[in-house]
Amino acid sequence: MSSKSTETEDFIKASPLRSAQETHTKENTNQKIYTDWYSQLRHKITTIQKLSKFINLSTEEQRGIIHSKFPFAVNTYLLEHMDVNSEHCPIRKQFIPTIGEIKKLPEELLEEGRTCDVPSSTSYGLKPGRSILRHYLDTVIILVTNNCASYCRYCAVRNFVGQHEWNITHGEFGLVLKYLKEHNEVRQVVLSGGDPLVLSDEKLEFLLSHINKIKNIDLVRIETRIPVILPQRITPKLCEVLSKYQPVFIDVTINHTKEMTQAATYACNLLLSYGIPLVSTTILLKNINDKVQILADLLYSLVKSRIKPYRLIQPEIVEGTSHFRPTIVSGLRLIRQLRSCITSFAIPEYIVNTREGTEIIVAPESVVSRTKNSVMLKDIFGHVHIYPETK
Repeated sequence: MSSKSTETEDFIKASPLRSAQETHTKENTNQKIYTDWYSQLRHKITTIQKLSKFINLSTEEQRGIIHSKFPFAVNTYLLEHMDVNSEHCPIRKQFIPTIGEIKKLPEELLEEGRTCDVPSSTSYGLKPGRSILRHYLDTVIILVTNNCASYCRYCAVRNFVGQHEWNITHGEFGLVLKYLKEHNEVRQVVLSGGDPLVLSDEKLEFLLSHINKIKNIDLVRIETRIPVILPQRITPKLCEVLSKYQPVFIDVTINHTKEMTQAATYACNLLLSYGIPLVSTTILLKNINDKVQILADLLYSLVKSRIKPYRLIQPEIVEGTSHFRPTIVSGLRLIRQLRSCITSFAIPEYIVNTREGTEIIVAPESVVSRTKNSVMLKDIFGHVHIYPETK
């Protein structure tokens, strides 16, 4: 057995999760805590009855779980790192539904039918909303699963994630490969979902090995939350697979310093030890991380962990997420404040994703005008987009 494998096993044995398992056994909650990643995936908490054995739910949370139409699931690792008694816990607010989810705004209704921004992909036999989600500039985003280790309540693709569990088939992936080979302008492939790292090592190697053979593809980026919401998944075997097909960047979404637990830090260090570069995406979330000191602490903790802050993303306009969305004006104010108090090396780009599938790097010069209810933004092509704002 390799020394790295031994270190991993020793770490898991000594991890806070192990202690939590013993604690719950002593308290006779009759709720088993799973320490291996696959068991946690298969036994996510999906009912209010089971969830209430871990945390004391507020009335707002109970109503949210009962009335939200979107799937709810959270793994036991995350539950062990939530504040049991406070609904204001930053991890808890990201994963436990609240009654705010039943609120529908007019601009959110426009997003219900949005599934795929690549109309031409249907000519390859691909179903809309499956496999290829978006193609812009030299980048193609490929959906490889609609499964996650836990479901974020602000998710931009919540109409897709958790609905009738799906993983990309060999046939669908073959059509994707055909698309990539016939579009020589594509140089970057982004694997997304769902969370690609919930797939088996064998499935991931199959995907990466075939993408690696396409001459025009120079870079693969994997969008994931796994290192911070299910760090047990980051194993030496997985790292070996990822390291074989470099450059493969892991783009891990991290929204608060509370997510950087001992186990999460170890998982990131394990990836780095195999030469796998890490960048971070942070979703700007109202009343969770939209304060300058919270963001500054997070960004410095990322740099300290050798994770390059990459993007700070404005939440997309999706049904039932208005309570997570700060205004773009407040986001720009945060960027200005960060520039005045921390190194520019640690400051990510502030990004807005448009309905048309483009990204806007938001800076003072990208704001054309604003009114009481909207902001007019200019993208890199000079096109103007209107982003609705809700006070």
